[in-house]
Amino acid sequence: MAHLFRDLSLGHSKRETTPPPPPPSIMPPRQSHAEDLPSPLGQLAAKLTDSDLTLTAYEIFVAACRTSSGKPLSSAANGSNSNSSSNNNNHYSSSSTESPSHNSPNTPAVQRSLTSTAASKVKKAFGLKSPGSGSRKSPGSGPGSGSGSGQGKPKRPLTVGELMRNQMRVSEAMDSRVRRALLRISAGQVGRRIESVVVPLELLQQLKSSDFTDQQEYEEWQKRTLKVLEAGLILHPHMPVDKSNSAAQRLRQIVHSALDRPIETGRNNESMQVLRSAVMSLASRSYDGSDSCHWADGIPLNLRLYEMLLQSCFDANDESSVIEEFDELMEQIKKTWGILGLNQTLHNLCFTWVLFHRFVVTGQVDLDLLSAADGQLAEVAKDAKTTKDAEYSKVLSSTLTSILGWAEKRLLAYHETFDRGNVETMQGIVSLGVAAAKILVEDISTEYRRRRRTEVNVARERIDTYIRSSLRTAFAQIMEKADSSRRASKNQPNALPLLAILAKDVGSLAVTEKQVFSPILKRWHPLAAGLAVATLHQCYGNELKQFISGITELTPDAVQVLRAADQLEKDLVQIAVEDSVESDDGGKAIIREMPPYEAEAAIANLVKIWIKTRLDRLKEWVDRNLQQEHWIAQTNQEGYAPSAVEVLRIMNETLDAYFQLPIPMHPALLPEVMAGLDRCLQYYVTKAKSGCGSRNSFVPTMPALTRCTMESKFQGFGKKKEKSPNSQKRNPQVATNGDSSSGIPQLCVRINTLQWILGEFDVLEKRIITLLRNSESAQVEDFSNGLAKKFELSPAACLEGIQQLCEAVAYRIVFHDLRQVLWDGLYIGDPSSSRIEPFLQELERKLMFVSDTVHERIRTRLITEIMRASFDGFLLVLLAGGPSRAFSRKDSQIIEDDFKFLKELFWANGDGLPSELIDKFSTTVRSILPLFRTDTETIIERFRRVTLETYKSSARSRLPLPPTSGQWDPSEPNTLLRVLCYRNDEIASKFLKKTYDLPKKL
Repeated sequence: MAHLFRDLSLGHSKRETTPPPPPPSIMPPRQSHAEDLPSPLGQLAAKLTDSDLTLTAYEIFVAACRTSSGKPLSSAANGSNSNSSSNNNNHYSSSSTESPSHNSPNTPAVQRSLTSTAASKVKKAFGLKSPGSGSRKSPGSGPGSGSGSGQGKPKRPLTVGELMRNQMRVSEAMDSRVRRALLRISAGQVGRRIESVVVPLELLQQLKSSDFTDQQEYEEWQKRTLKVLEAGLILHPHMPVDKSNSAAQRLRQIVHSALDRPIETGRNNESMQVLRSAVMSLASRSYDGSDSCHWADGIPLNLRLYEMLLQSCFDANDESSVIEEFDELMEQIKKTWGILGLNQTLHNLCFTWVLFHRFVVTGQVDLDLLSAADGQLAEVAKDAKTTKDAEYSKVLSSTLTSILGWAEKRLLAYHETFDRGNVETMQGIVSLGVAAAKILVEDISTEYRRRRRTEVNVARERIDTYIRSSLRTAFAQIMEKADSSRRASKNQPNALPLLAILAKDVGSLAVTEKQVFSPILKRWHPLAAGLAVATLHQCYGNELKQFISGITELTPDAVQVLRAADQLEKDLVQIAVEDSVESDDGGKAIIREMPPYEAEAAIANLVKIWIKTRLDRLKEWVDRNLQQEHWIAQTNQEGYAPSAVEVLRIMNETLDAYFQLPIPMHPALLPEVMAGLDRCLQYYVTKAKSGCGSRNSFVPTMPALTRCTMESKFQGFGKKKEKSPNSQKRNPQVATNGDSSSGIPQLCVRINTLQWILGEFDVLEKRIITLLRNSESAQVEDFSNGLAKKFELSPAACLEGIQQLCEAVAYRIVFHDLRQVLWDGLYIGDPSSSRIEPFLQELERKLMFVSDTVHERIRTRLITEIMRASFDGFLLVLLAGGPSRAFSRKDSQIIEDDFKFLKELFWANGDGLPSELIDKFSTTVRSILPLFRTDTETIIERFRRVTLETYKSSARSRLPLPPTSGQWDPSEPNTLLRVLCYRNDEIASKFLKKTYDLPKKL
C-alpha cells in the first residue's frame, strides 16, 4: 500500500505506552476534542451501545485470531499485567501468526516485544505518525495531543492480543473469560473453522454466572450477548428473514424473555437446546450453500463491529496517532473478515471513514490523518468503478455523502474557515471533498451514467460552487464592515459613501483570493482566480445597481461611487485576464460574466428612473380622471369623454419634457418612453370598458329542458309570467337600470371615446418624429424607418374595446332593457295573443337613440350587433323559452311573420342595414323556422336518425339526452329536441314522456 500515500517521516522517538487504569468490562468512550459525526455505515435497529459493540468486536477478534489447528499460541507473559488465568489460557493469543513454527512458546525470540519491530511499512504509506513522533499539524493550530506522561518507565504489552485488549479498553477479567471460553470451545470442536461457529452462542453455553464477579454482571453480559444474536440473525441478517420464520420467532421470544429473567445455559438444558436450534437454523442459511455461519455478517452490524476494530489502531493516549504495531494489529484484524463477511473493498471503505472521522474528532489539525483519508479514498474510487453490489453502493453513498457534507460546510464559506496560516488544511479538505463528489456522481449517480462523461467535470463544478458561495458570503461580511466604517465617519467632512468604501475592501479581498486561495483551487479549476473576481464583480454590481436606482440625479456621492466602481472593475478585470492567459478561450467566458460598470449606463438608468416616475404619475392622472368621469354625451359635440382629452394632453407634455432632458441618448431610450405611454393609454382603454359587461353578461342562462304544459288555452301561464322561470338567470355582474355609469347613453359615450383615441394615434406619432428630428443626438437612421415610434398595445385595445362595448350595448338592449317585452312577453301563453309588435316598438326607439348618439364610423357596426342580438333573442325564445311557451304547427306562420317584421325593422325600407348583411346574420333563424311547420312524426324520426348518427352504438338501446351546445342548427340533436319540447301536441308529449320523462315544470 506504500504507493497510495505520501511517505512522510515518522520521527525517531519510541512510543511509551502507559497502561490504562484498571477498567470495568469496558471503559466509556473517549470524549472527542471537536465535533462528532454519526456513523454513515448504518444505524442499528438493536439497542446496542458502543460499549456493547466494542465487546462483541473484541470477542470476534479473539476468536478469529486462534490457530486453525487449535494448538496453543505463543505468548510473552513476562512483564505483562495478565493474571494467571489469562496466562495459562492464552490459547488464542494473536502473536502466534508472527512466531516461527520452530520456536517454542517460551523462546526469547517469541517473547520479544512487538513494539520493538521496525517502523510500520503501512504507516509510512499512510504518512501517519506514531505517538511522540513528529507530525504535520495544521499551521496555526495548537500543540497536538502528546503521548502519555506516565511516571517512570511503563510496562508495555508484549503480544498483539494484549495490545488489542488495552486499545479496546477491555478489562483483564473479561479478556480472561472470553479466552477461557474459547479454549473450551476449541477443545470440543478440534479442527472446526471459526467461520462455522456462532461465537455468542458458544460463549453463552460455556460461561456461567460463576465466571463473573457478581450475578448482575453476568446478567448484563448475557443480555448483551442475546441482543447481539438478535441483531445479527433477525434485525440485520445476511439473508432476509421472513416474518413467519419459526426459528426467528423462537429466538425473538427467548431474547425478550431474557430481558426479564436470565435463561439457563447448560449444555443439556432445554432452553439452551431451543436457543441453539433457533440460532443454528437462522445462521446456517446462505446463498451459496457454504457451511459458514452467518450471524454477524449482515449490514450494517458487521460494518459497525469492524469500525470498532479499526478504531483500535489509534493510540489510546494520543488519539491522532496510530500505534507502532499497526502492521501486526491490522494483519490480525483482517482475520475477522471471514466471520464478518467483509472483503478488501468494504475494508477500504470502512478504513476511509475511520481515518476521516478520527481527523474530525481530534480537532482537524493533524494533516497526516487527512492525507491518509484522502489516499485511502483513492482506493475506494477504484473499488467503486468495479463493484456493482447494491448493498455496497448504498453504504458507499452514505459514507461519501457524510464526508462531502462535512467538507462542504467548510468549503462553501472557506474564507471563514481558512486563512494564510492554515491554508494547507484547506487543500486536503478540498481534495477529499472533490474525490467524494466524483465517486458519488460518476460511479453512483444513474443520471450521470445516462449522459456522456465528457459533459460533466465534477471537480470543476464543485470548485465553481465553492468559490462562488464563499466569495458571496465574504462579500456580505465586508459590506457590513464597510457600513460600520461609514457610520463611524458620518459626521466627518468629505466622508466616503458606502459603496466607495466597499469598492476598496472588495479590491483587497480580490488580492487575498488571488495570492492565498486561488493557487490551491487552481489544481481543480484552471480559472479559479478569474471565477472569484467575476463573482465579486457581480456582487458589487448588484449593490451598485441598487445605489443608482435610489438616486434621481448625479450627486457628488454618485460621482465618487461611480469612480470607485470604475477603478474596482479595472482591477478585477486585470486579475481575470492574467488568470485566463493559458485558457482555451482566452478568458472570454469569465469576461462575459463581468458586464461593465459604464457611466453612460448609469446615466441611462437615472433617465429610466425619470421615465418611470413620469409614467407612474401619468397612470395616477388616468385613474383620477377616470374616477371623475361621468361619461355624459352632452359634454362636447363629438360625444367623447373629457378624460381622454386630458390623458392625451399629459402624454404630449411628457414627450416634450423627455426631449428637453440634457442627455445624449434620446433615440436609445425613446422606445422605453413609447412603450410606457402605450401601456398607460392601454390602461385607460381597459378601464374605460371595464365593468360594462359583454355579450355573455346579458344572455340569460339556458333553462333546463322541460315539456310544454298541455292544458287547454294554456291556463296557468299567467303565474309563469309573474314568476318567470328565467327571471333569476341574469348574470349578477351586469349593471342594473339604476347604474348610471353603464346605461346605454354612457356606453355610447365610451364607444365614441375609444373611436376618437383611435383617430389621434397618427397625429401623436407624427409629432414624435418631429421632436426626434430636432434632437441633437438623433441620427438619420433613428427616424428614417420610424422604428419604435409606433403605438402597438393601445390601438389594438381600442379596437377590441369598441367591439366589446358594441356587443354590450346590443345585448343589454335586447336582453336587459327590453327583457319584459321579449324574454318575459313574446309567445307567453297563446302565441297569437303575445306577438312581437311590443318588442319591435321598444327596439325601434332604442335604435333611434343609438343612431343619434354614436360616432358615424361606429353606427353601422353597433346597429348590426343589435340586429344579431335580436335574432339571438328571437331564437332563444323559440328554443329555450321554458314550459310557459308551446307551439302548434299552425303557429309557424305567426312565427315566420314576426321574424319578417323584425328583419324589416333593420332594413327600414332601404334606409337601414343592407339586405345582404341582414341575410348573413339571419341565416341560422331562417334554417330553424321550417321546423315549426314540420309535422311532429317527421321531427321525431329526424331526431332519432341524427342522434343515432351522432352517438352510434351507444344510442341503440336508449336514446341519450343530447347536451345543449347553444349552436342552433336544424340537423343538431339538441335543436330538434327543443322543438319537440315546445310542440303542443299529443305525439310529442308521449315521445318525450317515454324517452326522457321530462318534467312539465321547472
